[in-house]
Amino acid sequence: MPADADDAKLSLRFKYGIHTIFLFVDALDTFSAVTEELLGALRERYPAGLTKSSSAPEKKTPIPNSNSSVLYGVLRVPTDPSRGWKALNVGEDAFGTVTEAGLKDNSIVAFMFDDEDPHRKNLAFPVEWPQEDEELYD
Repeated sequence: MPADADDAKLSLRFKYGIHTIFLFVDALDTFSAVTEELLGALRERYPAGLTKSSSAPEKKTPIPNSNSSVLYGVLRVPTDPSRGWKALNVGEDAFGTVTEAGLKDNSIVAFMFDDEDPHRKNLAFPVEWPQEDEELYD
């Protein structure tokens, strides 16, 4: 097997609300293919929808039927989640590849559904980062 054969697969961490979904994708996959795989995994694992916040676990976001309704983002500053997200350019009709979008192994990618922010001016990806529970240390 060629040395670069392992480099063809990337491990990506997709984040939404309280969820992190790990997917192995081919570096040359289009975002259309990645979206199809992501939505398939979400429908199988979370048929009732996704939880946006640990403070309101009963509120679920339904998973859309259409692959074209997923928006992606990456951290503006990879080491500082407080600086927010920037939209990821997935190419026209999501035919851009994972590599063309600048993703590398272990990249964190936020996602949201198009109908959550129909104006798309200031994308606010709903990602909740884990917090330390101070009561555990008292």
